[in-house]
Amino acid sequence: MTQIGIMGAGSWGTALALLLNQNGHKVTVWSIDPSEIEMLSTKREHSAKLPGVKIPEEIDFTTEIQEGISKKDVVVLAVPSPFTRSTARSMSPYVKEGQLLVNVAKGIEETTLMPLSEQIEEEIPQADVAVLSGPSHAEEVGRGLPTTVVVGARRKATAEYLQKIFMSEVFRVYTSPDILGIELGGSLKNVIALAAGVADGLGYGDNTKAALITRGIAEIARLGVKMGGKIESFSGLTGIGDLIVTCASVHSRNRRAGYLMGQGKTMQEAMDEVKMVVEGVYSAKAAKKLAEKYGVSMPIVDAVNAVLFEGKKARDAVRELMLRDGRTENLSLPWEE
Repeated sequence: MTQIGIMGAGSWGTALALLLNQNGHKVTVWSIDPSEIEMLSTKREHSAKLPGVKIPEEIDFTTEIQEGISKKDVVVLAVPSPFTRSTARSMSPYVKEGQLLVNVAKGIEETTLMPLSEQIEEEIPQADVAVLSGPSHAEEVGRGLPTTVVVGARRKATAEYLQKIFMSEVFRVYTSPDILGIELGGSLKNVIALAAGVADGLGYGDNTKAALITRGIAEIARLGVKMGGKIESFSGLTGIGDLIVTCASVHSRNRRAGYLMGQGKTMQEAMDEVKMVVEGVYSAKAAKKLAEKYGVSMPIVDAVNAVLFEGKKARDAVRELMLRDGRTENLSLPWEE
């Protein structure tokens, strides 16, 4: 039996706790919020984020950060991306040399432009950091619906160890050495999902969404490869797969926030109504800065930033995207002479 600590008791942390418990592991879930831990311990249900999903008595809950880390074979970091660095800093004194940490959040830090794994490594240099990502809404994982993800690690043995821990008949896990590509795909797709939601809120159709998804993955891949990610990751589960589900799903908080903005709400009004961290809002500025740093054209990312932070009307942003100069879709394909 593997001892696993989960840092973060939101929808994703809770869903993974259920999965890992079902897989036969001993799970302890930590949250900084005493009221959340009290609710989970007594009601055995996350009524706000996973209503109707019962939590087995075998899963323990704590507000003591050391209890969530000490004597654990694996620690899963499942806090929202804006709180990854601060949580990692609080965890560091209790993490032993070589202890395995798996980040499952998605985001890029606006000030440093670091993906989450690099933030964790900076705060906890003694840890062995891996990532788990893919098209995996907590609402479905918590209900045991079939889901497929990718675990990324530097060493093959680490990835295969985690693969065995997380894998089940309803949760299929692939492995990859491309941590950077996995994280960039998972972070940047949230920005594109905001655009897809805006299009839905404006009343546009399937044609529009298909265009945003396909041109969105082209933008993500251009930047990701320039930064050192592998093109295979962007055509896989953590690239196009995660982008499709986040742009289309009713569970997507990023799509939902975009939809509300497309209907005329401000960014803050949309975030308040979603009532969860909309990570695409936090990643949008970072994505624009990365595009500028690496000299990569990302017109959809630019349009999202204009709507979020510059007061541009969503309909005007879409119109400007459509009226850009004509381009060749794929510059690597040759023409006949």
